[in-house]
Amino acid sequence: MAKSRSRPPVHPVRGAARTALLDAAHTLVRRQGWAATTVDQLCAAAGVTKGAFFHHFASKDALGVAAARHWSEVTGPLFAAADYHRHADPLDRVFGYLDFRAAIAQGPLEAITCFAGTTVQEVFASCEPIRAACGASIEDHAARVAEDFRAALARHRPRAKVTADSLATYTQTVLQGGFVLAKAQGSNRPLLDGIAHLKQYIRLLFNVEKTHA
Repeated sequence: MAKSRSRPPVHPVRGAARTALLDAAHTLVRRQGWAATTVDQLCAAAGVTKGAFFHHFASKDALGVAAARHWSEVTGPLFAAADYHRHADPLDRVFGYLDFRAAIAQGPLEAITCFAGTTVQEVFASCEPIRAACGASIEDHAARVAEDFRAALARHRPRAKVTADSLATYTQTVLQGGFVLAKAQGSNRPLLDGIAHLKQYIRLLFNVEKTHA
């Protein structure tokens, strides 16, 4: 009988190691935090050698900056392809965006929370480059939401003086705060409740009885 051979480990094809490391960072950091995630763990999760890691990144902090930027590259298409963009009324798109956020807030917390938000809570005072990259990722997403708020303000008269940028920032504040409380309670309920209350605030602000979405 022929002697069985162990199957060699599967490694990313050449050129894919960098992306595999960035994706591994998204998974591990959202599960266990930035400080607890080691280079060895990242290499193991990505299926690459430590030599490959340092070929692509000078340090763990350098990977953190790249991972924050990669987070925008990964999540951007997800939101760009979402169905809520089909609505002609920008206010419907805002409500649709929040409904979409609620829909994807299902599952394990490490799979539904934000890499940028998780990381920046740990490094904001210790690593300026990562802090800036995480901030830019969140701000870039807020800017996209602000486009619909700006159009909504032009079409619907709000009951208070507000700006599109402030509404978009407030929306991200609710979401990021929801992520923190969800982790603190081990449940996505604070996040879902926060989204529901945010929708109610927007209804009151724009004097609409219910969402059109």
